Amino acid sequence: MEDAMEDAMQGRTLLSARWVIGHRDGRHVVHENGVVVFEGTDVLHVGASFEGEVARRIDYGEAVISPGFIDLDALSDLDTTILGYDNGPAWKTGRVWPETYIARGPYEMYGPEELAFQKRHAFAQLIRNGITTALPIASLFYRAWGETVAEFEAAASAAEDLGLRAYLGPAYRTGGQVTDEAGNIRAIYDEPRGLQGLADAADFARRIDGIAGGRIRAMFAPDRIETCTETLLQRTAEIASEMGAPVRQHCSQSPVELRLVREQHGCAPIEWLDRIGVLRGNWLLPHGTQATEAEFDLIAGAGATLVHCPLVAARHGGMLKSFPGVRARGITIGLGTDTHPADMILNMQIGMMTARLAEGVGAIRSEEMFDAATLGGATALNRPDLGRLAPGAKADITVIDLRRSLQTPDPVQTLMTSASGRDVRDVFIDGRQVMADGVIPGIDEACDAARAQAQFDGLISKYPDRTAGHPSVSRIFTPSYERAMP
Repeated sequence: MEDAMEDAMQGRTLLSARWVIGHRDGRHVVHENGVVVFEGTDVLHVGASFEGEVARRIDYGEAVISPGFIDLDALSDLDTTILGYDNGPAWKTGRVWPETYIARGPYEMYGPEELAFQKRHAFAQLIRNGITTALPIASLFYRAWGETVAEFEAAASAAEDLGLRAYLGPAYRTGGQVTDEAGNIRAIYDEPRGLQGLADAADFARRIDGIAGGRIRAMFAPDRIETCTETLLQRTAEIASEMGAPVRQHCSQSPVELRLVREQHGCAPIEWLDRIGVLRGNWLLPHGTQATEAEFDLIAGAGATLVHCPLVAARHGGMLKSFPGVRARGITIGLGTDTHPADMILNMQIGMMTARLAEGVGAIRSEEMFDAATLGGATALNRPDLGRLAPGAKADITVIDLRRSLQTPDPVQTLMTSASGRDVRDVFIDGRQVMADGVIPGIDEACDAARAQAQFDGLISKYPDRTAGHPSVSRIFTPSYERAMP
């Protein structure tokens, strides 16, 4: 008996800090000068003190020990949306394929090794920002059609190696968008190709679901709603329901999407999902910035989740019109980063600001946005063992250093006013320390950043191929100021 207890205690780790965000009676609670103890993959104790024996102690001092963030729309490539920040409209700047590009045949703008590197690089960035559970998202604009199983085999390997908790599945679609040189955007379809993509994704899902001790699970990622046919979505819904896997589909995010869906189906996007019988409790819906009141009612009725991505929406002049209105309907709200940088703290801050711009300073409090980044994602994934620090929960822990912050009397409010993802110091996932003092084992941050930039520069050089009229790079991406000549 004593030997067994001693063996158990060998794995106990105690973390302490000025602030600990624990969980009790269904809500987060704050412990000042608190501790978290975990053993193996699970949290053992959260509170003011711990009387038992431990093998390791780490005192973080002026810091927040937080549940790890859950990113339901996690960037997993080199984000091309940042290239549109001051350069538009999208159809003129390579964000919609021109007819001439379709005629010559879309091609992969990255090679297999580059795509595999990008997943690993992106997963490391997620960990650096305190994200412990991620559902990857990438653009299909630079792809020949969809994502491949091969790159997601590499993604699974990277997630397992780095220790990230991930829900994985290649994005697929039965359609795409094309523009003429006057900016008239229309949909094009290749349903057999899309259905094969789904079949490949389903085979991948069955093979990887539950590997890495359960840290890696399957998900389904049909691309934007305006690029999917009814058959594709109905088959997706059936397979995902059988497996108990989440389905994530981007919708209600742009006027072009609304027009294309209405032209094809005679209704709004979420209404169409409901009409064809696929809007279900396992459906995750980024972004909802164009959704109507009636569509939010449909989301609530189905028990689906709204994935709020504040930063990418605000960069392009959009926002979720009513965060409190969505919550009042009983809709689960989770958060997604969806753009570079993968900074969940920044997304919470922007989410707070845009909600208050929309409806006034009393529209939202800090804890509601923090709930979305933790408990909302856990609810969406049907994972009561995630998004909280409580006995029996997974030891997914993010430590945020506050030594450079001007601290308020409350740690969550301090995160909203003074911190950023760069303040994340240590990260534990499933009890494994995957980052210590900003260092991720096996990752050379400077070398990887240089490699990522070189790949990104190469992609930018190919933009004329997929831009209407094929203008030069300097005409697609106009400079902020005139370049001074030497």
